[in-house]
Amino acid sequence: MRNYGIMQGRLTPSKGRGIQFFPFDNWEKEFRLAKELGLDEIEFIFDFDRYEQNPLWTQSGKEILKKVMQETGVRVHSVCFDYFMCRAFFKKDGDIKKEMRIENVQILRHVLDAMQELAISLIEIPLVDDSSLKTETEKEEFKEFVLEMISQTDVGVRFGLETDLPPKEFLAFLKDINSDRIGANYDSGNSSGLGYDMYEEVTTLGNRIFNIHIKDRVYRGTTVELGTGNADFDGLFKGLKEIDYQGAFILQAARGEEGKESENIERQTRFVKGYVSKYLD
Repeated sequence: MRNYGIMQGRLTPSKGRGIQFFPFDNWEKEFRLAKELGLDEIEFIFDFDRYEQNPLWTQSGKEILKKVMQETGVRVHSVCFDYFMCRAFFKKDGDIKKEMRIENVQILRHVLDAMQELAISLIEIPLVDDSSLKTETEKEEFKEFVLEMISQTDVGVRFGLETDLPPKEFLAFLKDINSDRIGANYDSGNSSGLGYDMYEEVTTLGNRIFNIHIKDRVYRGTTVELGTGNADFDGLFKGLKEIDYQGAFILQAARGEEGKESENIERQTRFVKGYVSKYLD
Protein backbone atom coordinates (compact mmCIF):
# COMPACT_ATOMS: atom_id res chain seq x y z
CA MET A 1 0.00 0.00 0.00
CA ARG A 2 1.38 3.39 -1.00
CA ASN A 3 1.32 6.35 1.35
CA TYR A 4 0.15 9.78 0.22
CA GLY A 5 0.79 12.82 2.35
CA ILE A 6 1.12 16.59 2.43
CA MET A 7 3.72 19.02 3.56
CA GLN A 8 2.58 20.66 6.77
CA GLY A 9 0.75 23.97 6.27
CA ARG A 10 -0.78 23.07 2.92
CA LEU A 11 -4.24 22.72 4.49
CA THR A 12 -3.97 26.11 6.18
CA PRO A 13 -4.64 29.46 4.42
CA SER A 14 -1.35 31.26 3.88
CA LYS A 15 -2.55 34.74 4.88
CA GLY A 16 0.66 36.25 3.55
CA ARG A 17 3.00 33.75 5.19
CA GLY A 18 4.31 32.39 1.88
CA ILE A 19 4.12 28.98 0.31
CA GLN A 20 5.63 27.03 3.24
CA PHE A 21 5.43 27.67 6.98
CA PHE A 22 4.60 25.95 10.26
CA PRO A 23 0.84 26.47 10.86
CA PHE A 24 0.95 27.29 14.57
CA ASP A 25 -2.71 28.34 14.49
CA ASN A 26 -4.02 25.23 12.74
CA TRP A 27 -1.59 22.31 12.90
CA GLU A 28 -3.84 19.98 14.90
CA LYS A 29 -6.83 20.61 12.63
CA GLU A 30 -4.69 19.75 9.60
CA PHE A 31 -4.57 16.13 10.80
CA ARG A 32 -8.35 15.94 10.88
CA LEU A 33 -8.64 17.56 7.46
CA ALA A 34 -6.04 15.15 6.09
CA LYS A 35 -8.06 12.21 7.42
CA GLU A 36 -11.18 13.52 5.66
CA LEU A 37 -9.20 13.71 2.42
CA GLY A 38 -7.98 10.12 2.78
CA LEU A 39 -4.33 11.08 3.27
CA ASP A 40 -1.97 8.85 5.21
CA GLU A 41 0.60 11.26 6.57
CA ILE A 42 1.75 14.81 7.15
CA GLU A 43 5.37 15.80 6.81
CA PHE A 44 6.22 17.96 9.80
CA ILE A 45 8.20 21.18 9.50
CA PHE A 46 10.79 22.34 12.01
CA ASP A 47 11.67 25.91 11.08
CA PHE A 48 13.90 28.58 12.60
CA ASP A 49 10.93 30.88 13.19
CA ARG A 50 9.49 30.35 16.70
CA TYR A 51 11.14 26.94 16.90
CA GLU A 52 10.75 26.77 20.68
CA GLN A 53 6.97 26.76 20.15
CA ASN A 54 7.13 23.83 17.73
CA PRO A 55 5.38 20.73 19.19
CA LEU A 56 8.56 18.71 18.65
CA TRP A 57 10.40 21.00 21.06
CA THR A 58 8.28 20.50 24.19
CA GLN A 59 6.97 17.48 26.07
CA SER A 60 3.45 18.88 26.07
CA GLY A 61 3.63 19.41 22.31
CA LYS A 62 4.80 15.85 21.75
CA GLU A 63 1.93 14.51 23.85
CA ILE A 64 -0.59 16.50 21.79
CA LEU A 65 0.98 15.21 18.58
CA LYS A 66 0.82 11.61 19.83
CA LYS A 67 -2.85 12.05 20.68
CA VAL A 68 -3.89 13.60 17.36
CA MET A 69 -2.05 10.89 15.40
CA GLN A 70 -3.82 8.20 17.42
CA GLU A 71 -7.22 9.86 16.97
CA THR A 72 -6.93 10.40 13.22
CA GLY A 73 -4.66 7.59 12.06
CA VAL A 74 -2.69 10.22 10.08
CA ARG A 75 0.97 9.69 10.88
CA VAL A 76 4.19 11.69 10.80
CA HIS A 77 6.95 9.64 9.19
CA SER A 78 9.25 12.53 8.22
CA VAL A 79 10.40 15.91 9.48
CA CYS A 80 11.67 18.64 7.18
CA PHE A 81 14.43 20.46 9.07
CA ASP A 82 13.87 23.86 7.45
CA TYR A 83 15.75 25.38 10.40
CA PHE A 84 18.91 24.54 8.49
CA MET A 85 17.93 26.84 5.58
CA CYS A 86 18.58 29.82 7.85
CA ARG A 87 21.53 28.34 9.73
CA ALA A 88 23.82 26.69 7.20
CA PHE A 89 27.02 27.02 9.22
CA PHE A 90 29.32 26.24 6.27
CA LYS A 91 28.27 29.52 4.64
CA LYS A 92 29.93 31.49 7.48
CA ASP A 93 33.51 32.11 8.60
CA GLY A 94 35.52 31.99 11.81
CA ASP A 95 33.80 32.07 15.18
CA ILE A 96 30.35 32.54 13.63
CA LYS A 97 30.79 29.28 11.74
CA LYS A 98 31.88 27.45 14.90
CA GLU A 99 29.03 28.88 16.99
CA MET A 100 26.43 28.11 14.34
CA ARG A 101 27.69 24.56 13.90
CA ILE A 102 27.45 23.94 17.65
CA GLU A 103 23.95 25.41 17.60
CA ASN A 104 22.93 23.12 14.73
CA VAL A 105 24.16 20.06 16.59
CA GLN A 106 22.25 21.03 19.72
CA ILE A 107 18.98 21.88 17.96
CA LEU A 108 19.05 18.89 15.62
CA ARG A 109 19.88 16.50 18.46
CA HIS A 110 16.80 17.78 20.33
CA VAL A 111 14.62 17.20 17.27
CA LEU A 112 16.09 13.73 16.71
CA ASP A 113 15.33 12.80 20.32
CA ALA A 114 11.72 13.88 19.80
CA MET A 115 11.54 11.85 16.60
CA GLN A 116 12.78 8.75 18.39
CA GLU A 117 10.13 9.22 21.08
CA LEU A 118 7.43 9.59 18.42
CA ALA A 119 8.74 6.79 16.13
CA ILE A 120 9.41 9.22 13.25
CA SER A 121 11.97 7.62 10.98
CA LEU A 122 13.17 10.26 8.49
CA ILE A 123 14.78 13.68 8.96
CA GLU A 124 15.17 15.78 5.81
CA ILE A 125 17.89 18.39 5.52
CA PRO A 126 17.45 20.95 2.71
CA LEU A 127 20.65 21.83 0.89
CA VAL A 128 19.17 24.22 -1.65
CA ASP A 129 18.97 28.00 -2.11
CA ASP A 130 20.72 29.63 0.86
CA SER A 131 22.02 26.28 2.12
CA SER A 132 23.17 24.91 -1.25
CA LEU A 133 26.50 23.05 -1.34
CA LYS A 134 28.60 25.15 -3.72
CA THR A 135 32.19 24.10 -3.08
CA GLU A 136 34.16 20.98 -2.18
CA THR A 137 34.98 22.59 1.17
CA GLU A 138 31.29 23.04 1.94
CA LYS A 139 30.59 19.44 0.98
CA GLU A 140 33.35 18.19 3.27
CA GLU A 141 32.18 20.32 6.20
CA PHE A 142 28.60 19.16 5.80
CA LYS A 143 29.71 15.54 5.44
CA GLU A 144 31.55 15.74 8.78
CA PHE A 145 28.49 17.32 10.38
CA VAL A 146 25.96 14.76 9.13
CA LEU A 147 28.20 11.80 10.01
CA GLU A 148 28.59 13.21 13.52
CA MET A 149 24.81 13.52 13.84
CA ILE A 150 24.08 10.03 12.54
CA SER A 151 26.61 8.53 14.95
CA GLN A 152 24.57 10.00 17.82
CA THR A 153 21.18 8.93 16.48
CA ASP A 154 19.10 5.79 16.85
CA VAL A 155 19.70 3.35 14.00
CA GLY A 156 16.01 3.52 13.05
CA VAL A 157 16.34 7.13 11.86
CA ARG A 158 17.53 7.95 8.35
CA PHE A 159 18.69 11.28 6.88
CA GLY A 160 17.31 12.44 3.52
CA LEU A 161 19.29 15.20 1.81
CA GLU A 162 17.52 17.52 -0.60
CA THR A 163 20.09 19.07 -2.91
CA ASP A 164 20.37 20.93 -6.20
CA LEU A 165 23.37 18.85 -7.29
CA PRO A 166 23.24 17.14 -10.71
CA PRO A 167 22.37 13.43 -10.28
CA LYS A 168 25.82 11.93 -10.86
CA GLU A 169 27.45 14.49 -8.58
CA PHE A 170 24.80 13.86 -5.92
CA LEU A 171 25.34 10.11 -6.15
CA ALA A 172 29.11 10.59 -5.84
CA PHE A 173 28.54 12.73 -2.74
CA LEU A 174 26.35 10.05 -1.15
CA LYS A 175 28.93 7.38 -1.95
CA ASP A 176 31.60 9.57 -0.36
CA ILE A 177 29.52 9.88 2.82
CA ASN A 178 29.19 6.08 2.71
CA SER A 179 26.25 5.40 5.02
CA ASP A 180 23.13 3.44 4.12
CA ARG A 181 21.24 5.69 6.53
CA ILE A 182 21.93 8.79 4.43
CA GLY A 183 20.14 9.16 1.13
CA ALA A 184 18.10 11.49 -1.05
CA ASN A 185 14.88 13.36 -0.54
CA TYR A 186 13.85 13.79 -4.18
CA ASP A 187 11.93 16.94 -5.14
CA SER A 188 10.31 16.98 -8.59
CA GLY A 189 9.87 20.75 -8.47
CA ASN A 190 13.52 21.46 -7.79
CA SER A 191 14.44 19.19 -10.69
CA SER A 192 12.05 20.79 -13.19
CA GLY A 193 13.16 24.24 -12.09
CA LEU A 194 16.80 23.31 -12.73
CA GLY A 195 16.07 21.56 -16.02
CA TYR A 196 17.32 18.12 -14.92
CA ASP A 197 16.19 14.93 -16.65
CA MET A 198 13.91 13.34 -14.05
CA TYR A 199 14.19 9.80 -15.42
CA GLU A 200 17.98 10.07 -15.33
CA GLU A 201 17.91 11.43 -11.79
CA VAL A 202 15.76 8.74 -10.21
CA THR A 203 17.43 5.87 -12.04
CA THR A 204 20.86 7.24 -11.09
CA LEU A 205 19.98 7.66 -7.41
CA GLY A 206 17.98 4.42 -7.32
CA ASN A 207 17.34 2.95 -3.88
CA ARG A 208 19.09 5.87 -2.26
CA ILE A 209 15.83 7.83 -2.69
CA PHE A 210 14.09 7.73 0.70
CA ASN A 211 11.14 10.06 0.05
CA ILE A 212 9.60 12.14 -2.73
CA HIS A 213 8.17 15.66 -2.74
CA ILE A 214 5.73 16.21 -5.58
CA LYS A 215 5.59 19.66 -7.14
CA ASP A 216 5.95 21.34 -10.52
CA ARG A 217 7.99 24.36 -11.50
CA VAL A 218 8.65 26.37 -14.59
CA TYR A 219 12.26 26.05 -15.77
CA ARG A 220 14.24 28.62 -13.78
CA GLY A 221 10.93 29.90 -12.46
CA THR A 222 8.32 29.49 -9.76
CA THR A 223 6.17 26.66 -8.45
CA VAL A 224 2.98 26.15 -10.49
CA GLU A 225 -0.03 23.85 -10.53
CA LEU A 226 0.84 20.22 -11.19
CA GLY A 227 1.03 19.47 -14.88
CA THR A 228 1.43 23.09 -15.98
CA GLY A 229 5.20 23.49 -15.53
CA ASN A 230 8.28 21.75 -16.87
CA ALA A 231 8.20 18.66 -14.64
CA ASP A 232 8.30 15.48 -16.77
CA PHE A 233 6.01 13.32 -14.65
CA ASP A 234 5.98 10.51 -17.21
CA GLY A 235 9.78 10.36 -17.05
CA LEU A 236 9.68 10.53 -13.26
CA PHE A 237 7.23 7.69 -12.83
CA LYS A 238 8.90 5.54 -15.50
CA GLY A 239 12.08 5.90 -13.49
CA LEU A 240 10.31 5.11 -10.22
CA LYS A 241 8.92 1.93 -11.77
CA GLU A 242 12.40 0.92 -12.88
CA ILE A 243 13.88 1.35 -9.40
CA ASP A 244 10.81 -0.19 -7.72
CA TYR A 245 10.21 2.82 -5.48
CA GLN A 246 8.06 1.88 -2.48
CA GLY A 247 8.19 5.10 -0.45
CA ALA A 248 5.69 7.90 0.14
CA PHE A 249 4.56 10.73 -2.11
CA ILE A 250 4.38 14.05 -0.25
CA LEU A 251 2.42 16.84 -1.93
CA GLN A 252 4.36 20.10 -1.81
CA ALA A 253 2.76 21.68 -4.86
CA ALA A 254 1.47 25.19 -5.58
CA ARG A 255 -1.17 26.39 -3.17
CA GLY A 256 -3.97 27.54 -5.43
CA GLU A 257 -6.82 29.82 -4.39
CA GLU A 258 -6.84 30.97 -0.76
CA GLY A 259 -9.56 29.27 1.24
CA LYS A 260 -9.81 26.29 -1.11
CA GLU A 261 -6.93 24.28 0.30
CA SER A 262 -8.88 21.01 0.62
CA GLU A 263 -10.13 21.19 -2.96
CA ASN A 264 -6.60 21.88 -4.15
CA ILE A 265 -5.16 18.92 -2.26
CA GLU A 266 -7.90 16.64 -3.59
CA ARG A 267 -7.00 17.67 -7.15
CA GLN A 268 -3.29 17.14 -6.52
CA THR A 269 -3.89 13.71 -5.00
CA ARG A 270 -5.91 12.62 -8.03
CA PHE A 271 -3.10 13.85 -10.28
CA VAL A 272 -0.45 11.77 -8.49
CA LYS A 273 -2.65 8.69 -8.15
CA GLY A 274 -3.23 8.81 -11.90
CA TYR A 275 0.50 8.42 -12.53
CA VAL A 276 0.83 5.77 -9.83
CA SER A 277 -1.98 3.80 -11.46
CA LYS A 278 -0.40 4.19 -14.90
CA TYR A 279 3.14 3.18 -13.97
CA LEU A 280 3.40 1.61 -10.53
CA ASP A 281 0.27 -0.42 -9.77
